[in-house]
Amino acid sequence: MNLLPFLFSPALIRSDPNMVPLRTFKIRENVTYDCINIYKQPGLEHPLLQNHKIQMKPSVARHELKNQTDNTKTYKNKMGCPHGTVPILRNSKEYITNAQLFAEKYVYPLSGDSPGTHIAGVKSQNGPYHGVEASFSIHNINIERDQASYAQLYVGSGLNNQVNFIQAGWMGENGKGCYNTACPGFVQVSQEVPIAQPLDQPHEHLLHYSIHQDKQTGNWWITKLILNAPNIDVGYWPKELFNLIGTGANMVGVGGAVQASHQGSSPPMGNGKFPTGDRKESAMFTNIEVLNSNYEQRRIDSFPMEKLLDSPKCYGIRTDKVKLLDFTFNYGGPGGNSCGV
Repeated sequence: MNLLPFLFSPALIRSDPNMVPLRTFKIRENVTYDCINIYKQPGLEHPLLQNHKIQMKPSVARHELKNQTDNTKTYKNKMGCPHGTVPILRNSKEYITNAQLFAEKYVYPLSGDSPGTHIAGVKSQNGPYHGVEASFSIHNINIERDQASYAQLYVGSGLNNQVNFIQAGWMGENGKGCYNTACPGFVQVSQEVPIAQPLDQPHEHLLHYSIHQDKQTGNWWITKLILNAPNIDVGYWPKELFNLIGTGANMVGVGGAVQASHQGSSPPMGNGKFPTGDRKESAMFTNIEVLNSNYEQRRIDSFPMEKLLDSPKCYGIRTDKVKLLDFTFNYGGPGGNSCGV
């Protein structure tokens, strides 16, 4: 099984096969990245970005983003595109087909219920918010080809039948490829860390990501937080793409989610174990913080917060009863054939 960080939308970003890359990195079978001129990357082909000027870094200094983790190993990057280029995933036909199928069955937390989808997490709808960040565990789990299991942090707003939604996290899948489900119009800036990649860092047991809105430009950035190394600003979604989160998002949240197979069998969530009193026994989210309306960073439980769990027979969620320095919860479960619709 492959695990990868993913950013989700029903549309895809992929390398143009007719464009000659300056350098190529083959990470593993069916996972190849091309170093493309930053000004010719496919995300800029979006019709709303014809006159967009690339923002090379967030206006908020990186040291203002907290980097509190318990991973003490050194991060080793496998890619490094030449100056002026960025890594773009080269997608095979099978890869593209799998991503489109996943996009069709994915359900946004802001939309109506979807048959076979189950969630366990927390959210706050007391916006406007300008960001969310969290550390969350990654796991190797066994799922069927037509199932999906993922962990995510997200921001979004909904009005009538419209939804603006951004998320980041990891996803398990049992096909040969891995999904690149980046939003249309995403602007890749980092020369080292692409928008989606397999998770194969030695001793990397936690992911640490921040989704935050730039105070000056209104663009929504995704930043990878790394212990003992500078934070990496991967890229951003330009403000021109959105009509509901231009001045902040109404909702932020984190948690796990699954999608059952066509036969109705629900896959494992997290590491497949129900949460117990031991924080290390099941999947975990920790250091969960949000940026409020004044761009002040606060614990998510500083605001009205809703716990999400729709299938307690198959999955669970357990928050710390003791007030720690950070807000933490464990989640997950084995799934099965009787998890409900």
